[in-house]
Amino acid sequence: MKRINPYKEINEALSSLDNGGRFYNILAKSNDGIITQSELGKIGGVFNDKQKVILFLEMSMISLKDEEKQEILSKLDEELKQTYLKYKPQNLLPSKANENGVIASNAILTGVPKLIDNKSDFNGFIMVPIMAGKVMSFIMIPMIDNYDVYELRDEKTSETFIIAHSRGSEKLPSEKIIIAGLLKELKSEKDENSEAVKFLEVNYYISN
Repeated sequence: MKRINPYKEINEALSSLDNGGRFYNILAKSNDGIITQSELGKIGGVFNDKQKVILFLEMSMISLKDEEKQEILSKLDEELKQTYLKYKPQNLLPSKANENGVIASNAILTGVPKLIDNKSDFNGFIMVPIMAGKVMSFIMIPMIDNYDVYELRDEKTSETFIIAHSRGSEKLPSEKIIIAGLLKELKSEKDENSEAVKFLEVNYYISN
C-alpha cells in the first residue's frame, strides 16, 4: 500500500509521467509526448501489473480538471489507452460498493476508515491458493490473520464497507481519505458455499 500525492498542475503531471522509463526501457524516451506503461510503472513503483498501473494513474490525476485529465490520457500510447479502458476504476460510495462493485475490478472510494483490531469483532474468511506438489488448491483462512481490516464509513449515510491492506503496511489514518484498490470476495464463514460479500484490497490512498 502506498500513499499518493496527486498532481496539482498539468505541466507537473506531464513532466513526471513522460519520464523515459527505467534505464532498460530503450524504446521509451522522456518528454517525447508519449506516455508508456514503463514510464507509469517507474513513477508508480509498479512492475508488470497493468491493472495496478492504471489505478496509480487515475489516483495521481484525481485533483486535475477534466480537460487536463483528457490531455494526459490523449498522450498514452495505443496499448496503454486500451489498458486504461479495460482497467479504468469504478468510483463508488461505500454504501453502494457491495451492491454495484464488480469483483476483480479496480475501484476508488472515499470515506473514514475505522480499524477492526479485535478478531472477535470480525469473522470474515478469504480463499488463498496453496501448492501441493504440482497441484494448486485453495483453503479458507480468517481474513484478519493476513490483513489489517477496516470499516470505511460513508459520510452521507453512515453505512460502512470492508476494506483491507496487508499486515505490515502503515495503518490508514482515521480521517476522510480517498482509497483505491481491487475488489475481492469475502466469505462470512469458513464454508466455501457460505454467503459472499465484497471488500476492497487497498493499493493506494490519498489523505490531507
